[in-house]
Amino acid sequence: MLKVKDTVFSNSNVYNPLSPSRAAFYSAIFPGLGQAYNKKYWKIPIVYAALGTGVYFYSVNNTNYNRARTAFKLMKDGKPHEFDGQNGNILLSEEALITAQKGYKKDRDLSLLVTVALYALQVIEASTNAHLLQHNVDNNLTISPKLIKNSINQRAIVGAQINFNF
Repeated sequence: MLKVKDTVFSNSNVYNPLSPSRAAFYSAIFPGLGQAYNKKYWKIPIVYAALGTGVYFYSVNNTNYNRARTAFKLMKDGKPHEFDGQNGNILLSEEALITAQKGYKKDRDLSLLVTVALYALQVIEASTNAHLLQHNVDNNLTISPKLIKNSINQRAIVGAQINFNF
């Protein structure tokens, strides 16, 4: 008696077209939640480290900008400030305080811009990862690097080998 085996491929992963938008929405509402939705828990500390670093540098630069600005205002009013050179304080001129304000303001604004870009990047990453999780990736579809020796001059040539097995 001949037994015929069923050869129909059944994909256990059902395609969900709303999954990428849901991951992006979750990540936009609460950073790292989209990565958790995609079950990529190892990415959550990276998201918080990146955003935390940006917020930290913003805070430091904003504090230093406000210190220089306050000292400049007090100097203009003829009042003592933390950079007046008295009582063991550092002596900074008016030009130095203006330069410090400009530098700290530029660094603060750049920190804010980088933090917003990292926030957007983690939202995009969650959406892209959700898209890629729905693709069929198995050994029948492979791309592998390959070194080929040139028969004329015996030099190695780097190439790529693409396999489609059906």
